[in-house]
Amino acid sequence: MSAVLVDQFIASHAKLSKKIVLGFDATDDSVHGNQEARFFHGNYDHYCFLPLYVFCGERLLCACLRRSNIDGVMHSRAILKLLATRLREAWPKVRIIFRTDSGFCRWKLLRYCDKNDIGYVVGLPRNKVLERMAKPFVPAAQEQYEQESAKQRHFHDVRYGAKTWGRERRVITKAEHLDQGPNTRFLVTNLNDAPEHVYDGWYTPRGEMENRIKEQQLGLFADRTSCHKFVASQFRVLLASASRTPSWPGRRSRRFSASC
Repeated sequence: MSAVLVDQFIASHAKLSKKIVLGFDATDDSVHGNQEARFFHGNYDHYCFLPLYVFCGERLLCACLRRSNIDGVMHSRAILKLLATRLREAWPKVRIIFRTDSGFCRWKLLRYCDKNDIGYVVGLPRNKVLERMAKPFVPAAQEQYEQESAKQRHFHDVRYGAKTWGRERRVITKAEHLDQGPNTRFLVTNLNDAPEHVYDGWYTPRGEMENRIKEQQLGLFADRTSCHKFVASQFRVLLASASRTPSWPGRRSRRFSASC
């Protein structure tokens, strides 16, 4: 059933795709009792599952229900590999870009992308080294904010390599100053575009994926995972995923909800 989601995605394109952005994100899914694989998640502060979703724009390519006592990035590299292999079978020259937040910034994922010609734009958790590297850029944004009394955003390139990475990579620094004060952000990428375009053109649209997940859970009932058996709850998630009608060429996309 999971493979069908990808097959439908490919079939819905009238022309060969040149570029595909795969957005990865995890969310919480509350359990409904003493179910298999139930665990307490400290970040969400309740018992839940931790489903992983992969979207390309509005199209759902993967919905994997997982236990919540895991690293949120678990299975992501395997799923990315499966998706990249299938998409390149259909479109051998397609440019695949992996986009996600800082919770998925792991050296194995970055290394896999580098070795397999997959672009990536991944949020990078702040640390003392990054903050020290960004320190020269922050005063300029603050000074301009004080002069113009308006939000300021300055983008810069730096080279940074965490110990686990094995080498340095390109990091985009956003030195932003708001009414509330400085708001410095980082992301790691292997794209060659200008820093501002990498951030605004490639990374910022990631926020729309949260709306797609809300549609999935609230509008299509993907959160009705109340079965005692874990595999049965995963089946319900796939039923909800199947209810997202594909946008076929020459036909308007429509959605309907499937009560599982």
